[in-house]
Amino acid sequence: MTVNPSPELHDLLRAEIAGPVEPQIAAITNLALARYGQNACAVLFYGSCLRRGYQEDDIVDLYLIVDHYWHGSVSRLSGFLNWLLPPNVVYLETKFGAGMVRAKCAIISLRDFERGVSGQWFHSYMWARFAQPCRLAFVRNSDVTEKILGALDGAVKTMVREVSPLITSSFDSATLWRRALEETYRAELRSERPARARELVNDNLERYGNISALLWEAGTLERDNGNSNSGLQYRSRSSFLQRLAARFKWFVRRIAGKFLSVLRLMKAAFTFDDGAVYILWKIERHSGVSVDLSDWQRRHPILASTTLFWRLYRKGAFK
Repeated sequence: MTVNPSPELHDLLRAEIAGPVEPQIAAITNLALARYGQNACAVLFYGSCLRRGYQEDDIVDLYLIVDHYWHGSVSRLSGFLNWLLPPNVVYLETKFGAGMVRAKCAIISLRDFERGVSGQWFHSYMWARFAQPCRLAFVRNSDVTEKILGALDGAVKTMVREVSPLITSSFDSATLWRRALEETYRAELRSERPARARELVNDNLERYGNISALLWEAGTLERDNGNSNSGLQYRSRSSFLQRLAARFKWFVRRIAGKFLSVLRLMKAAFTFDDGAVYILWKIERHSGVSVDLSDWQRRHPILASTTLFWRLYRKGAFK
């Protein structure tokens, strides 16, 4: 399906990423930039700290976009693993006032960011994240800004194009985006509960409503003029065969995504200081499920990962 460009969508995203960031976010961003220097193209801030504002003891979600993976301070192995399965994830912390600011920082090249977020990657890992709100905490120049905007524009359109064929009846914007988040959660080892998608959409109803209306104008969605419900109602423009193909693609994404999630968790154990502790803390924070680590498991997180995963799964940490 050919999708017409939407300058209005571009403008909406431009205003969104240009918003201010809190001093704590600026501080942890400066630490990331100090480590990667001229190799850094941009830093994107997203996730729960953006949605509700930074709170003490939060872990900030950052994406550090770099020119290339092999930098002076990066080992060959780390660079290779990042090239093989981006992004690598590292832990950052810096003093701020009387406390500390901590961040989970994903590192990805500008080339891979553009490909993954704009929808050239089959799996939803990147475009699902950046179809949601984000903000530029740093950008090198206007050329990089335009490349990032192009990728974000592609993320939104890909999300709607891939999910809307799954909905057979007419739908409003909230229904569309809730279904989109639910499908992308199922394509990873995500610990969020089903109600989480509803909460995220409800927190940004106006944004998602505006985006859906703009995508209708761009030709991605079709208005359902025969529906008597109040508010804007849409329907997919997909044929029966396209609907079947969409269901098959999401089935494959769910299988591949679980495998890729396990590999990324194993990589995180390599790149994080005390990475296994962080991973378990993150899971407990989202799901309420906790597991205690032995000293041996702390020293050998990779060898312990299989049994830890099974224990967490049995306790209901993953869906």
